[in-house]
Amino acid sequence: MAKIVVALGGNALGKSPEEQLSLVKHTATSLIGLVAAGHKVVISHGNGPQVGAINLGMNFAAEHDQTAAFPFPECGAMSQGYIGYHLQQSLHNELQKRGINKDVASVVTQVEVDTADPAFQHPTKPVGAFYSEADAHRIEAEKGYTFAEDAGRGWRQVVPSPLPQAIVELKSISDLIENDNLVIAGGGGGVPVVTTDTGLKGVPAVIDKDRSSSLLAANIAADQLIILTAVDDVYVNYGKPDQQSLRTLSSQDVQRYIDEGQFAPGSMLPKIEACLGFVASGAGRTALITSLDHLDDALAGKVGTLITD
Repeated sequence: MAKIVVALGGNALGKSPEEQLSLVKHTATSLIGLVAAGHKVVISHGNGPQVGAINLGMNFAAEHDQTAAFPFPECGAMSQGYIGYHLQQSLHNELQKRGINKDVASVVTQVEVDTADPAFQHPTKPVGAFYSEADAHRIEAEKGYTFAEDAGRGWRQVVPSPLPQAIVELKSISDLIENDNLVIAGGGGGVPVVTTDTGLKGVPAVIDKDRSSSLLAANIAADQLIILTAVDDVYVNYGKPDQQSLRTLSSQDVQRYIDEGQFAPGSMLPKIEACLGFVASGAGRTALITSLDHLDDALAGKVGTLITD
């Protein structure tokens, strides 16, 4: 039996509540296989599209005198509850269907960041909907947001993405795991907070969920970190005629490919670095990158990229 942290991408959760719930039911079917095999499982997830939509909706309502403006950290907490609710419900239903007696719990998670992190001066994390370049520049002028082009798909708002330093609710998460609960934690990378003279305070940012998942996995002494993304494998020379999938890599192999610039900074590189950090955090720890649809095949070694020390 292993302790496993599984990180789901926010972009894989749909663009509406209806679509998200439908997709999450499929996600639950795949993930419960790990529970049925006897593993202790913690699930984290992204929230880029969801937190952006919540923030945009709240701001629109505030501008039309329908509600008070909501700060970005509060929108992040809302997204944790919204996504966690759908995951909890779908996982609970799948557990019941398989006759597995286990509770599911979501923890609204705060993650400490450093106020001196240079990321606060250079927003890079895409959130929310895609816009045309003209609309993006118009919203920038009207609201003071920062936009950037996102992988040829359109323009999106970008916010700071500081590195996670500590997980505030770590003990509660650990207690739930040890009491045999299926835990959802660190949603959206966690609500970013800083320590002030009066205590913790939320800051407007989005922490990369893979980096937070790596930190969480290391802190709960997990055996494996699984990052689920849009592709079955990690590739070198990705998108080129000579692209090659990678199966099993040592940390040294990974670092060599990073130094060669093989992984795109806005997509695969953070996942690779998160895996590298987790593998280095303790003896015998491994990380796996693959797609949700082929998770079973990846666990059997048929697809996916396994990173070892």
